[in-house]
Amino acid sequence: MPKAPAEPVSEGRQTPTRPEVSVVVPVFNESGAAADLAREIAAAFAGRSLEILFVDDCSRDDTRARLLALRAEIPALRVLGHGANAGQSRAVRTGVLAAQGDIIVTLDGDGQNDPADAPKLVEALKSGPPELALVGGERVRRQDSAAKKIASRLGNGVRKRLLRDTANDTGCGLKAFRREAFLRLPYFDHIHRYLPALMLREGYSTAFLPVGHRPRTTGSSKYTNLGRLWASISDLWGVMWLQSRARRPGTVTEL
Repeated sequence: MPKAPAEPVSEGRQTPTRPEVSVVVPVFNESGAAADLAREIAAAFAGRSLEILFVDDCSRDDTRARLLALRAEIPALRVLGHGANAGQSRAVRTGVLAAQGDIIVTLDGDGQNDPADAPKLVEALKSGPPELALVGGERVRRQDSAAKKIASRLGNGVRKRLLRDTANDTGCGLKAFRREAFLRLPYFDHIHRYLPALMLREGYSTAFLPVGHRPRTTGSSKYTNLGRLWASISDLWGVMWLQSRARRPGTVTEL
């Protein structure tokens, strides 16, 4: 199958050698969290072949400036910037398209995902069977408001029942997946919440591991329960339609 065409990405620094893992972090107005998060990611993967891509989704604060100031301290850091706000899923896609590693790790930019959990997801992905394309985190002891946890539990339950994707927590931003597999998926806004279902649709397998969760200490959430619910209704129908239209060829051999 031909590879998906790359979308244009603003010219940025290229790492001198091709990394094994590319960590992609979408950020929007996360001035208080971004720099410390970048340092934590670098520490979590110390000694490994790594690049760290922060994708600034047209922040209105000094998130971008703070990240640019870190490049001398963290040589593996690359900073990509959107010219217009395009949302979390588009920022993730921008990072994946620009990434040089075969394995992608994503984390939320608010610092609530613990980077120390990321290497175990990578190892589980690497040690799994060839068809394993994604290892997702499932948050334990979530540090969110009661209303947010209730809404998340209901949303995950409905999604799991309708899509049969076996995932208990697709809202967790911490995931490890194969870049090639991601680029085979149909893109749409909010795709980051439906990666397990779409990976299964493409014929891959998925797995999940428990990960920690931390309270937000800076900034504010970019979503509301009502806004997420409204988007989820149309997204669910769209993914169900994609599932209904899936036809896989089994094994492919060159004759």
